[in-house]
Amino acid sequence: MKTVFSWILRLVAAVILLQTLFFKFSGAAESIYIFETVGMEPWGRYGSGVIELVAGILLLWSRTVGLGALLGLGVISGALFFHLTVLGIEVQGDGGLLFYLAVMVFISCAILVKMYWEQIKALFNHL
Repeated sequence: MKTVFSWILRLVAAVILLQTLFFKFSGAAESIYIFETVGMEPWGRYGSGVIELVAGILLLWSRTVGLGALLGLGVISGALFFHLTVLGIEVQGDGGLLFYLAVMVFISCAILVKMYWEQIKALFNHL
């Protein structure tokens, strides 16, 4: 049962992180608006996209789930910070969709960090 729950969390976080890449890397108007608003366009858009790509891939590989979850938790914390301070929950009439997706990634990654804490510690002990 733990494995099924883990895969559900991993897929939720990875799919959300990876599906946003198209908008970041293609220069979608909403993505540019977000990063201009927080003063990080274009480098923040590309940088966060690369981090999300790496996190999404790491979440799908069993040996690196913990690292992917930790990375995902970090990048999505930044997104939530900007939603709660500068952007607001609703961005350009999206009904809060981006914010709620970020919350889903945050919760999924936080649970995965807890579940894979020993894997994370082992990885950092080897550095």
